[in-house]
Amino acid sequence: MAANFFPANINPAMTKMQGLGLFVIGYLARPVGGIIFGRYGDIKGRKPMLLFSILVTAASLLAMACLPTYAQWGLMAPVLFIVLRLIQGMAFGVYVPLAWVFVAEHVPRLYLSVGCSYVTASFYVGVLFSNAFFLWLSNSMSTGQLADYGWRIPFFIAAILSLLPLLTWRWIEESPFFIEMKNVKPSEYVIKPFTLLFKHCKHSLFIGMLLTLIISSITTVIVLLLPDLIELQFNLNNDLFGFSHSLGVVFMIFGCVFYGIISNHQNFGKILTIGSILLIAQMLAFFYHLQSGADYILIMYALLGFCAGIVGMIPAIIVQLFPTNVRLTGMAFCYNVAYGIVGVLVPFGLGYATLYVSFSPALYIAFIGFIGIIMGIYFYNLPEFKKIDHVI
Repeated sequence: MAANFFPANINPAMTKMQGLGLFVIGYLARPVGGIIFGRYGDIKGRKPMLLFSILVTAASLLAMACLPTYAQWGLMAPVLFIVLRLIQGMAFGVYVPLAWVFVAEHVPRLYLSVGCSYVTASFYVGVLFSNAFFLWLSNSMSTGQLADYGWRIPFFIAAILSLLPLLTWRWIEESPFFIEMKNVKPSEYVIKPFTLLFKHCKHSLFIGMLLTLIISSITTVIVLLLPDLIELQFNLNNDLFGFSHSLGVVFMIFGCVFYGIISNHQNFGKILTIGSILLIAQMLAFFYHLQSGADYILIMYALLGFCAGIVGMIPAIIVQLFPTNVRLTGMAFCYNVAYGIVGVLVPFGLGYATLYVSFSPALYIAFIGFIGIIMGIYFYNLPEFKKIDHVI
């Protein structure tokens, strides 16, 4: 990407940083898009905002696939790419929280945690597909072909996949909670989700930010960064390690569903506490195992992925923090602000720390696990939530 959108650079490290910078910029746009479009989702409805998010995400991806390069348009090429990344980031900022809210407001309360865990698990199915796709792409094309036209292929594929939900659009209905809220409110009532959110839900915002910090940190470190971080300090067989990482993601999918199911039948504060303790123990054991030779890397990675599946139960907790008329705004704010901070700071900070302390990723996840333990104890002692269809 950097070779196509920036002038030729003799420093490989700087070239890589330029390429990463093109994508990091998208994280910065997510909080803005989450707040703005989340607000309209609480005013106009979940279904129109879902359609808007799908169309804008797909259109921006398609436009990126067709962009001219630096050699063709000069500085306009990276400027256009950054603008499109900002637009895509804003649209995608409401996409993930909207998926959780949409499912949570359609399934019976009894299956709330399971429904949200399926949505979360589907994200990691996407990660597996992406890993397999890029492995195929890099093996089937030379470096010259990738630099010439191969980099465009992922954007075309992503644009097509983004439009797939529209195939079932005729069967998608507006959230029954949103319809009920619109029916019970007087016609002259003016919905002000942003004002209501910061007036009545400051405590929920704080708790939601901490819970999203757990999701974003586990996903960023264990799913996305861990292979690169391990390579900085440990020498492993690349093929075996790549397969181990994919196996870990598979078991994380199972873990998401498992934690979603058991949190449906148990106090999820207790499950969150126990799950956080297991995650800390397994993350530390994983790095001790790497240091001792990594003879059982497949088993250790599978266990780590399953323990990381604790993220599957957390969205159901966040959904219940916010009343119906500010739910999407609140979730989008928490999700995107926390993800923006983690997505920008953690890759660089943890990468730098790992150069000096090989256990840095384990220590960071242990810190996140302790936050999970504190949150679990908090929810274990918390009285029953208000009804999910509560309105302020």
